[in-house]
Amino acid sequence: MNRLHRRLLALAATFAFALPALAALKPGDAAPDFKAKAYLAGKPFTFDLAQARTKGPVVVYFFPAAHTPGCNLEAHLFSEAIEKFKAQGATVIGLSAGNIDQLADFSRETEHCGGRFAVAADPGAQIAKRYDATLAMKPGWSNRTSYVVSTDGRIVAAYSDLDPKQHVQHMLDAVAATKATPRK
Repeated sequence: MNRLHRRLLALAATFAFALPALAALKPGDAAPDFKAKAYLAGKPFTFDLAQARTKGPVVVYFFPAAHTPGCNLEAHLFSEAIEKFKAQGATVIGLSAGNIDQLADFSRETEHCGGRFAVAADPGAQIAKRYDATLAMKPGWSNRTSYVVSTDGRIVAAYSDLDPKQHVQHMLDAVAATKATPRK
């Protein structure tokens, strides 16, 4: 693929991803449980949300496609903050419907996930549809939407913005708020 072709594809992707979407699941809503083929440091396993939330809150973040500029940055930011999430007992899982054949590499590459958290494949954006986290212009792909799911299976926080820079901080704040809220 030549440089011009890559630039045209990047420009087309920018326009396709330009429509913002709001996360439809709101705090208090039931989070759909799911199982998905996932990778941690390149090693495959099955991620099970119901099982993961028995250990603490789970950050479920949807991203459009591995090895794209915004998704690379977002994964890197989550990787840099993973110890902060772990210190609060939270698990992070990234899900994508785009470039799912590249997720094993994406999960281990230092400049992305760095083997510090798992990413899962969402063929056809089936899980993203249940979370109403699909791109308006490309419904078969995930939108950039993040959720915190509590141990009781409820949405604690939702954040949707195609700019990847604020997702980590919003999710860290939400996880911290779950620790500050007394359980009933």
